[in-house]
Amino acid sequence: MPSPQTRRLGLLAAILIVIAAGIGVRFLPLGLPREVVKYAGSVLWGAMVYGLVALVRPRAATGRLAAVALALAVLVELFRLVHTPELDAFRRTLAGQLLLGRIFSVWNVVAYAVGIGLAAGLDAGTRRR
Repeated sequence: MPSPQTRRLGLLAAILIVIAAGIGVRFLPLGLPREVVKYAGSVLWGAMVYGLVALVRPRAATGRLAAVALALAVLVELFRLVHTPELDAFRRTLAGQLLLGRIFSVWNVVAYAVGIGLAAGLDAGTRRR
């Protein structure tokens, strides 16, 4: 198993790649159907959350990282049900849309779970080497 520092560098690189892919899917004119753009972005967002959790706890078990990432993703999605004028104003900005989203959706939770599962599977595979 790589050292925590080496693992963190790999995770940081993966997170940056996932962020770039998410921005690309959402904002580049790739000709993808609207549903693919929306849910691919959500899948990648879930993978990013997994990466961030793993970055904080690089030695934790993959299953535990996935569980924490899913709990955080669900909390962020539930937070969309909270509305204040300031929060809604932030949600209308690009940063607010990317970080918090605007509308609660159970389907987003499903997409996050898919992204977290894929990221956890890739992480488990790289950790075995």
